[in-house]
Amino acid sequence: MPAKTQYARSGDLHIAYQVVGQGQLDLVYVPGWISHVELAWEEPTLARFLSRLASFSRLLTFDKRGTGLSDRVPNSELPTLEERMDDLRAVMDAVGSKRAAVFGFSEGGNLSALFAATYPERTSALIMFGSFSKRIWSPDYPWAPKTAEREQEYEHVEREWGEMMDIADYVPSKMGDEAFARRLATYFRRAASPGAAVALLRMNTQIDIRHVLPTIRVPTLVIHRTGDRQANVEEGRWLAGQIPGARFVELPGIDHLPWVGDQDAILDEIQEFLTGVRSFPESNRVLATVLFTDIVGSTEHAARLGDRAWRDLLDSHHALVRKELARFRGREIKTVGDAFIATFDGPARAIRCACGIRDRVTEIGIQVRAGLHTGEIELIGDDIGGIGVHIGARVVASARPGEVLVSSTVKDLAAGSGIDFADCGARILKGVPGEWRLFAAT
Repeated sequence: MPAKTQYARSGDLHIAYQVVGQGQLDLVYVPGWISHVELAWEEPTLARFLSRLASFSRLLTFDKRGTGLSDRVPNSELPTLEERMDDLRAVMDAVGSKRAAVFGFSEGGNLSALFAATYPERTSALIMFGSFSKRIWSPDYPWAPKTAEREQEYEHVEREWGEMMDIADYVPSKMGDEAFARRLATYFRRAASPGAAVALLRMNTQIDIRHVLPTIRVPTLVIHRTGDRQANVEEGRWLAGQIPGARFVELPGIDHLPWVGDQDAILDEIQEFLTGVRSFPESNRVLATVLFTDIVGSTEHAARLGDRAWRDLLDSHHALVRKELARFRGREIKTVGDAFIATFDGPARAIRCACGIRDRVTEIGIQVRAGLHTGEIELIGDDIGGIGVHIGARVVASARPGEVLVSSTVKDLAAGSGIDFADCGARILKGVPGEWRLFAAT
């Protein structure tokens, strides 16, 4: 659902923004630390999160000055909260939004709270997730980091920026997902320079909105995850207690980023708060075609090329696969090393995508094998499971180099598509009862 990037004037600066959705209410999404309005749509988990917000609103997203696609400013002149409010207001003015709900997470929650207190006539509701009132420890605010801890964070960010940063405190549930960590590092790198990232952290350390909270007079929802390592849940509970009439919702989870982990729990609360209607729970079992691919001889390639060259090759492979997935409306589920797992709502598109991947990767000197099966799968957050997934994994394990191998179910459902198949005979799939007839798409 990526939209056109446009620019609003805020003083002498240009602020990048997008408008997505056609809902009856305006909702401004205020990101935390740094952002990039276009790259956000290339991260599947974040794109899904934004799409859900846009399903019940006219969603406004923007990059604060000094970050993303907005005008850069000297690191010594990064914006104050007041100037960031100017940017938010400029975006609302540019799209003709007289009044909007404002949703901010982490540091974006501070900006949202200040905006709501300052411009209640333009704020229909305030939503804060994983937010804090101040960012440095004091006896009367014991949950924030101490000065020495913040200094260590500055040094770590400046040293590791653009590399495989330690994301343990931001998204601990993704610690074992190297592909996600690499995408997040790319997102950070393109959203801000190392100097700007550290300067913003230093500025955020000075934030203290405790005196602002009691002056907020708009409907307010404060959401916090119990195990958030970046912002203690007690901060969220205390913050909500300072805002007259605010509702506090504590959800299970350990991730600081709202779009990682169980994002539906957060989105359900936001949608119900703003619209009065909670989204009807989707069935967690659906019929889908599952595609598995992996690189033939990946271990040998890695040993021959060395770590850096292998990583470059893997990045090229991933880019080609994602391009084909987008072309055939596939949904990337995850990558495991050099393997991709994706789902499709139709078997013919899945087969054509697999063939496209098989043909495209030869341009970079490698081969893949692919396996497909259509069956009922279980939706588990952003992941999938069930016997249908296991069958797909066993099908790809039976495929030869350069082969697109499908189950008989896929072949039968693709009847009339014009795709030709070669009968590969009956196979025993490990762990799956009975014999399975497999076919190679030609």
